[in-house]
Amino acid sequence: MGRYAAALSQHPVPAHAVGEVAGSLLEQLDGEPPDLVVYFASPHLVGALDDVSDAFRSLLEPGVLLGATAAAVIGGAREAEDVPALSAWAGRLGGGVTPLGLEMVNTPDGGAVGGWPSAPGDGEAEAPHSLLLLADPFTFPVEAFLARLGEDRPGLQVIGGMASAAQGPGGNRLALDGELRRDGAVGVLLSGTPQVRAVVSQGCRPIGSAYIVTDAEDNVVRELGGKPALERLAEVANALTEDERQLLARGLHVGLVVDEHQAEFGRGDFLVRNVVGANREDGSITVGTQVGVGRTLQFQVRDAVAADEDLRLLLAGAEANAALLFTCTGRGLRLFGAPDHDAALVEELLGPLPVAGMFCAGELGPVGGYNYVHGFTASLALFEG
Repeated sequence: MGRYAAALSQHPVPAHAVGEVAGSLLEQLDGEPPDLVVYFASPHLVGALDDVSDAFRSLLEPGVLLGATAAAVIGGAREAEDVPALSAWAGRLGGGVTPLGLEMVNTPDGGAVGGWPSAPGDGEAEAPHSLLLLADPFTFPVEAFLARLGEDRPGLQVIGGMASAAQGPGGNRLALDGELRRDGAVGVLLSGTPQVRAVVSQGCRPIGSAYIVTDAEDNVVRELGGKPALERLAEVANALTEDERQLLARGLHVGLVVDEHQAEFGRGDFLVRNVVGANREDGSITVGTQVGVGRTLQFQVRDAVAADEDLRLLLAGAEANAALLFTCTGRGLRLFGAPDHDAALVEELLGPLPVAGMFCAGELGPVGGYNYVHGFTASLALFEG
């Protein structure tokens, strides 16, 4: 069984913060060096990240060190928003931990991702089951990378998030051992024990009936079940309560069934995407992803109540010894109106356990066996052993 630790410091002086966090991790691990350390730093600490990484490597002597800057960081049941904060997670895992530094490279055939093993299994005693990935949203093509990964390594789950400390290229930082990057992505491939369970809470609830897409092109859905999409939406809206109609007016989403072979669809079976436009002339809607004819689609709404309910249902009955939590910058105080919602809920339902994480500019996690980039989502890696 693995052994885990997590710590959070809100000290404004970087040297003090890293000392507090490293000291707590060492105490929890009885001074034994961890196989993996993952740390998350608020924007206030960007200028000191070289020193933070060096201190963690010197004090903890981890097998692999990962790090990222974020708009807010998570430690235990706390979400430190808009304050200086440093959070870290450490694990003595017992299984394989293979570091990866990924970047965009130019080739004669165009752009490609460099840094990935050239073939499945290269340098690995056994095939990995999980990839923990931290990426820069401005310089790394995450969606294209996940699509290619699905072809090359089907079954490999990807959990993580996009750095969120900056509003433009060059402002984020990613740490991989002794290297500090301004672009690309860093991560670790995990193999053997412990097993890692992904939980992806997209924070929505379905409304109305599910329909088959009968006419669509690219991301424009013209017909649902043989009727114009806007006509179907009107049917759904007319059956809602006034409160639900207000939710619909504030933000409409669709859920697309990932695995059409299932007899019934429930939470976790839909990939949720925004509705980004509508055309009253032809009755079509435009959504935030390509939609093929024959897909099953159901309208969705999102609010604090739905987000709370969704995460509770997905964590019901779950067990874990530790967790990494990647939540959206659109959640937290902005969505729930109170601090610490996602982190506190994880502690409430799973019991006190080592948890660390960050607020992301895009969350990574599998839905229906395929890896996606999400928004307004809480994505968790639960370490079960």
